[in-house]
Order: sequence, then structure tokens, then C-alpha cells
Amino acid sequence: MVTAFDFYRTPQIHFGAGKLDLLADMVASFGKSVLLITGKESFVNSPYWDDLIRGLKKQHLQFYHTVVSGEPTVSIVDSVCLRDRDYFIDVVLAIGGGSVLDSGKAISAMFVEEGSVKDYLEGVGTKHPSGVKVPFIAVPTTSGTGSEATKNAVISQVGDNGFKRSLRHNNYVPDLAIIDPRLMLSCPARLTADTGMDAFTQLLEAYLSPKSTFMIDDFAQRGFRCIADYYNRACMNGDSDIEARAGMAYAALVSGIALANAGLGVVHGIAASVGGLFDIPHSVVCGSVMAGANQVTVDHLIKTDKNNPALGKYAAAGRIFLQKNGQSDLFYIDGFMDLLASWREQYKMPRLSSFGVSDKHIDKIVEGTSLKNHPARLSSDQIRKIIAERI
Repeated sequence: MVTAFDFYRTPQIHFGAGKLDLLADMVASFGKSVLLITGKESFVNSPYWDDLIRGLKKQHLQFYHTVVSGEPTVSIVDSVCLRDRDYFIDVVLAIGGGSVLDSGKAISAMFVEEGSVKDYLEGVGTKHPSGVKVPFIAVPTTSGTGSEATKNAVISQVGDNGFKRSLRHNNYVPDLAIIDPRLMLSCPARLTADTGMDAFTQLLEAYLSPKSTFMIDDFAQRGFRCIADYYNRACMNGDSDIEARAGMAYAALVSGIALANAGLGVVHGIAASVGGLFDIPHSVVCGSVMAGANQVTVDHLIKTDKNNPALGKYAAAGRIFLQKNGQSDLFYIDGFMDLLASWREQYKMPRLSSFGVSDKHIDKIVEGTSLKNHPARLSSDQIRKIIAERI
């Protein structure tokens, strides 16, 4: 039965190997002044950089290049807006991983707002975003956050009183997203493994969310099939396997669409809390705690709420990944949990202690962890267990 659902907007999407060749012409359709945001090295050192610059010049576009290193912070967004606002930018173009895309998304919004981006962050500021922005184009070079399809930009301020919060508005979805899997071929194996687990986590948490819908379930299940078929291949042969890179790029894209409509759960709640206290990549936290968080959730639901729809969804995910027929739901759930744990070990997902997290920080992390769209109301002790096992 197809049940009623609501669905938020997506960007205009151009997906596939070679789609980057369309970029300069599409940028020109927005105006003549472009703010180009990239990471420090990967895209700038690729052959695609020279091709893009030639294309922009051929279109007689005035462009200003900004480099973003690390996850976006209040100071990064504010300083770029202060420096470049007087250039009267017609379009912001961000090419890079999730941090670069989130930076570009926030900058495109803050070009037309007054004050600091901190004033507009959920749970931190007191102002509400207007939703007006400079047009924004997102071009991902990793397969993780799905920021090319979401309506929020995650901004951090690391420290004892730090935070990791969203600048969010329905209108902040990129105007255009170009996903070309050729750009992922140079992504290192370590980063491929970490970002892939981020996309996987987003698919699973959106799928399990009480806010998920018939349509989002379809998106998530298709994303699971891509993860099942292509995650290992992308991690092992990612420098040459364009099919695997395309599969993971699609998984990341639909994970962004899914989370924008259904929200996320405890893994991202922990990642946000940890990310406000420590300088640790978001994808690393997701990959580190994903297996344990889902095992604790499954154990809790089996013990306290056996009729929770999330258990049936865990079993459905298990069927996709285990590819065996005729088994019980518990078989698929247990097998799926074993798979998550085995991937964590196979790809040596870093422990949180590698980034300075210790037992003395657990209570503060628990205090800052949101369970907003998680299918189970986990206790503080259960969240504490998830974190402690990864220190």
C-alpha cells in the first residue's frame, strides 16, 4: 500500500561521469561574478581544475577563489562573507567534500543576512534565517554527507563550550548539484571508507526514523543496495573502479535526500556532540560508533518494544546485505549487526581516543547527544555505553 507522504525539494541534479563538463555553461546562467570555493588540494591539483578555469574564462566570468580547510566554522563563514560581500557575487560554486559544500551553502546564505552565522544556528543563535540566498551550486568530490541535496549546513565551534549546529532553511537546498564520479577516483582509501560509512549511517538513520515515509524508504533501500554492491569495491579499488564510485556517489546523494526528509538518529546525535568538543571529522565518529549504536538500539527494542516497526526495517536491511532467502527476521537482524561490526574492524575505523576523547568526557558528550528522530528512547547509560566502547 502506498501511504500518504510529504517530500521536500531537491536541487536540479546532473549525475554521471562527464557531467562536470557542463559546469562552466551552467555557472554562466546565474550571472558573471562567481565565488569558487574548494578544498586545499584535491580538486585544485587535478586536471579538472584547469578545465574548469578555461571554461569560466571562455564564458567571460569573473571568479574569486577561496580555499576551505577542515570542517566549517563560524570564523570561516564570517570572514569570507566580510571579505567578499562587496564583490556582488552572483553565484557561489563549491567543489569538494562535505565540509566545502557546507561552507559554500552557509556563505551563500550569509551574503544576504546581517550579523554572524552564529546568530542563525539552531540551538545557538536567536535569529531565524530568511531563506534568501545567493544561488548555490554544489559539486561533491567525496561520497559521504549528501550535502549536495540537503537544506542545512553544519557549522562548528570546537572547545569546552563548543557546538556543532545547523544553519537550516528549506530554501538552502542547492540550486544545482553536479555529481561526477570521476572526481571521486582520487579519493584516498581511508577517506573513502570513512565517508562511505557516513552515507550508510544517514541512509539507515533516515530509514529507521519515525518520520520516514513510503518514498524515503524506497530511496534508502536503493541506497542500501548501492552500499552492499559498491562500498568494498570503492574502498579497495577506488582509483580505477568508476562503477563503484558512481554507486557510492548515488548512495551519498540519496542519503542527503533521505535525511532532509526524515531526519537522523543517535549516531549523528553523538557525532554532533563530539564534534563540538573535539576537532574530529564527522565521518570518523559515524564510522566508529555506528555498529555499537545500532546493536544497543536493537537490543533495547527486542527487550522493550518487539512490535516497533524499526525491527522490521532492520530485518529488511539485513535481507539486502546478506542476500539470503527464507530466514527469520532475527537471523537478518543479527547478521546485519555482525556485518556492521565486521566492517568497523575490517576498515579499522578509528577510536575516539585517537582524537583526544577520554572517559572523563563521556558525561558531557551524553548530555549534548540528541535522540530527536531515533526509533528508540535510549537511556543516558545506554548512550554512555556506545561511547565508552569506542574510546
